[in-house]
Amino acid sequence: MSGTEKIQSMIDVVVVVLPESSIMSLASVLDPMRAANRVSGRQVFRWRLLSADGEPVILTCGIPIAVDGTFSLPLEGDVLLAIGGFNLDRHVGRRFIATLQECARHFGIVAGIESGCWLLGRSGLLNGRKATAHWEELEDFSQAFPALTVLGDRFVTDGKFWTSGGASPTFDMMLHLITQRLGSALALDVASIFVYDQTHSATDIQPVVSLGRIETRDPGLAEAIRLMERTLERPLTVSALARRLSISQRKLELLFTKGLSTSPGAYYLRLRLQVAHRLVRDSGSPIREIALRCGFDSLSAFSRAYSREYGTSPLKMRSRHRGAGATSEGGEGI
Repeated sequence: MSGTEKIQSMIDVVVVVLPESSIMSLASVLDPMRAANRVSGRQVFRWRLLSADGEPVILTCGIPIAVDGTFSLPLEGDVLLAIGGFNLDRHVGRRFIATLQECARHFGIVAGIESGCWLLGRSGLLNGRKATAHWEELEDFSQAFPALTVLGDRFVTDGKFWTSGGASPTFDMMLHLITQRLGSALALDVASIFVYDQTHSATDIQPVVSLGRIETRDPGLAEAIRLMERTLERPLTVSALARRLSISQRKLELLFTKGLSTSPGAYYLRLRLQVAHRLVRDSGSPIREIALRCGFDSLSAFSRAYSREYGTSPLKMRSRHRGAGATSEGGEGI
């Protein structure tokens, strides 16, 4: 198919959005298509928003989103995008999964965004394929669906089934779709509209910390933080970190003092506790397992460090958060 033929072919997209999804994920899907239409001067994308029951969807920020109808059969098109957030079990059941399974047969691309990847996993559509999820949930996602090859990439495309690990990776995924269907020049124009000057490939690893301009302003500090990310489960001493980075311990300490106004040891501990905090709130993993995954040799040491940072124990935090309505499967990933 030639580039001209691609541009002349309208892409029919169905977006299924669930309650408690992220507004950023929804925008990362819709705005690139809107911008592509604007840049092209014609409607190259046509989309419909659907919900499980045809009613408006309340996002995590509290904003209601009107939809065009109910996610039900018959349904067909070019691209089917399922956006999920918190509390999947409240919002979908067997009927939704059965509809997803049947609809997948009638779309050229089927993508799971945020906890939408869990929906594809539950449906069995990803069995034997590669997939990703938000970095906070990668291990749980892998354990829940052992028939998948789970990657830590920003987004994964395996045949017609695509999965995205968060709002920003979803924007990259949509640019990939535009490149694939409409050409790289149009994708570049769309990225430029949003002043998005650092596009990522699918296989870029999802970072625990989004460094922004630190990577160009202070690459040594960025490299140290990335090393900390990779060693959360088995944290290194500050001297070992410096050796791995081929710098002196004094220089490492100066990097953190100048760049982040803290010591490398304090930042490392805070990073481990932040990851643990998300797992305590948003996963069903046992507290002891979370402690080990975040580099704490004992539950008591983890509980003390966590309580100093957040003012309460991990168990009390989990109880409080669940009482406020959160459950384990499906995070926001913003």
